[in-house]
Amino acid sequence: MPVKIQKTKGMLEAEISEAMIGFEKEHMGRGPLETRTYIIEDMVMVRMKGVLTKAEVQLTKSEEGLGLIKKVRLTLIEEARPLLQAIVEDITGAALTSMHSDISTTTAERIVIFVLDRNLEAELKNKLVKR
Repeated sequence: MPVKIQKTKGMLEAEISEAMIGFEKEHMGRGPLETRTYIIEDMVMVRMKGVLTKAEVQLTKSEEGLGLIKKVRLTLIEEARPLLQAIVEDITGAALTSMHSDISTTTAERIVIFVLDRNLEAELKNKLVKR
């Protein structure tokens, strides 16, 4: 019988980061330059740096372009919500209750926050203590 490996907080954070990089490459056209994931109580926060394409960087030079980038990126991520929900739920084993996202056209960063149905951070600490 195979032994099930208990994943640590760091392992889950790394797995979510890799999944989000894959999502960005597949659905947004390119991956971020840097991605960090943080599990904080019942939230999973993903911070991606360097997410704008060269064309989007050009658009940031005008007010109209800034608005277009935000609108398109928001629409794309909302359309992909079921996929992102499946990714986070599969990795964490927790149900998603809400998702929030914003992109900075100034710093080329995107933040995505997934709110879970339970305190995953406390759950992971309890499992670690019981070993």
